[in-house]
Amino acid sequence: MKIAGHTMGTPEYSLEDALRLFKKIGLDGAEIIVQDGYRCALEEKTSTDTLRELSRLAKDLSLEIPCLTPYFSRFNDLDEGIREKEIEGMCKVITYAEILGAKYIRLYGGNFGQDERDEDGKKRGCLVESLRFLGEIAKKHGVSLVLENHFNTMTVSARESVDISYAINHPSVGILYDQANLTFTGNEEYETAIPLQFDKSWYVHVKDFVFRGNDHTFSSSDVSHPQEEERKVVTRIVGEGILDWPAILQMLKDRGYSGWLSLEYERRWHPQDIPDASLGMKQSAAFLRKIIRDLK
Repeated sequence: MKIAGHTMGTPEYSLEDALRLFKKIGLDGAEIIVQDGYRCALEEKTSTDTLRELSRLAKDLSLEIPCLTPYFSRFNDLDEGIREKEIEGMCKVITYAEILGAKYIRLYGGNFGQDERDEDGKKRGCLVESLRFLGEIAKKHGVSLVLENHFNTMTVSARESVDISYAINHPSVGILYDQANLTFTGNEEYETAIPLQFDKSWYVHVKDFVFRGNDHTFSSSDVSHPQEEERKVVTRIVGEGILDWPAILQMLKDRGYSGWLSLEYERRWHPQDIPDASLGMKQSAAFLRKIIRDLK
């Protein structure tokens, strides 16, 4: 297994300096955000020259770029114009991934609030159609799309993620396994989630947290992150929270997983919870490396 840093964890850094930090703390790669308005990210309209310069820097640092993470989500919108705009943005990111040698792109499984209903299945149908189309584009560019287990989407749980991925039924569309998201939304624990979605789990996010109190009811008004007043958890350095990462990684290894573990260090959203990545991401990576060494 290889360990990547996620640029969510480096809001104080330029993208180039984040890559240098990842190299310094011994990481193998970088998962890079694609979004306007965030310092440590690629812009949604990035020039080929900029991408090639970044690719050269990564190679000079002996870092891989395994995954790009855009924030398009409305692939299930009933408004065709909105869907087409999101798809257009994703198509650009697919070309960026090819230039950078990134094999994966993180996807949201649509935008679907906790109180929304889809009784006639139209939103699900739009999502499946959109992602099947994007899967075909991705395939032509040698890229795979991975649907994250994520709140306020149509892939919140492992069961939903599996059902959607098989409905899409495309060889270039799989799942991004995120146990922290599953746990704090009250969905499957790892003993259930890993066997359920393993055949489609191609990429893994690693983070940690503790609950603030006895009320574990999850709520978020936004697809990307809960607002501070909505939060029932506190982000932690990996190894200092409640997730049993030794057991999770052992189960993944036992089933044959040898891919990427991406440290989704949430300093962008919750800087009050965790220290600078030079400290907290470094400690998280050391914790993961020890687990990997000790796997049976």
